[in-house]
Amino acid sequence: MSTRTATIGSSVGLHARPASIFAAAAGETGLDITIALGDGEAVDAASILEVMTLGAKNGDVVTLSAEGEGADEALAKLVELLETDLDA
Repeated sequence: MSTRTATIGSSVGLHARPASIFAAAAGETGLDITIALGDGEAVDAASILEVMTLGAKNGDVVTLSAEGEGADEALAKLVELLETDLDA
């Protein structure tokens, strides 16, 4: 299993627009990817509703996990996306 951490870069956190962009990108990987805030329960990264329930704010650290071929590359791209201000 591959795991990466990311610091939320969007100025208002993972609300509707950033969560939608992130969830779509996670779904496009074809991998089962989870995202967790701190020590909280991991949720399906491809589900906009589950991502929004995390309540991740700007500066919060989240953990992404995935298994399968290409997981490291997929997580690296998703970390880059999360660390970008998607509201800009």
